[in-house]
Amino acid sequence: MAITLRSRREIELLRKAGVVVADVLLKLQEVAEPGVTTGWLDSMASQITAEAGATALFKGVRSPYAPAPFPSAICASVNEQVVHGIPSETVVLKKGDVLSIDFGARLDGYCGDAAVTVAVGEISEDKRKLIDVTKHVLDIAIAQAKPGVKWSQIAAKMQDYAESAGFSVVKDFVGHGIGKKMHEEPRVPNFVSDELLRCDIILAEGMVLAVEPMINAGTSDVRTLKDGWVVVTKDGKCSAHFEHTIAIVKNGCEVLTVK
Repeated sequence: MAITLRSRREIELLRKAGVVVADVLLKLQEVAEPGVTTGWLDSMASQITAEAGATALFKGVRSPYAPAPFPSAICASVNEQVVHGIPSETVVLKKGDVLSIDFGARLDGYCGDAAVTVAVGEISEDKRKLIDVTKHVLDIAIAQAKPGVKWSQIAAKMQDYAESAGFSVVKDFVGHGIGKKMHEEPRVPNFVSDELLRCDIILAEGMVLAVEPMINAGTSDVRTLKDGWVVVTKDGKCSAHFEHTIAIVKNGCEVLTVK
């Protein structure tokens, strides 16, 4: 497993891409209200990205499991949709929905990737708890990440927190290294497995990781719809997703996908 260590110059270039990602997500959060379509959110993201001189990472990506490339700039996953939700003018957000927005951008050859889950209008206490817990799972990783730490130690704390709150960690999808490509080594799980313990990641200065816990209200089991893209919970319960691109630096980590 060859993990690329980035120079300070490269980290600053990655940060510029991350700022574009952060700007898009902040603006979409502001307008994600009842009556808005996910297709309109996607159009807005595309416009902001183009105005920044960047390109959307997800649009046109191919998957061996899908007959067509991903058609949109953002993933807009509603309620039981875990990830890879396809925006549409026919998907109208309604009060009580939980919306996860995942977005990535490339600027000057370097990538940024982040996700956020938002409440559409007033939501139930259970859904609010799911969102808050998932965000805190990501916060745990950011607080713990520094050179010399084994990723399994961080993943254990992430998993323990989610499960102690009564939720489950999605195991079919994990975080990843990021740099000049959206997906680079290493795989960055949000849980502990035999595979991770065998091939643990020892964090080192210069690593850049997209850390993205996906937490389900019910079972961790998921399935992919016939389109080959949209992933949903098997039990139909809600899911939440948060992500930041982080750089491991001398005394900890820096979040690159913030303004």
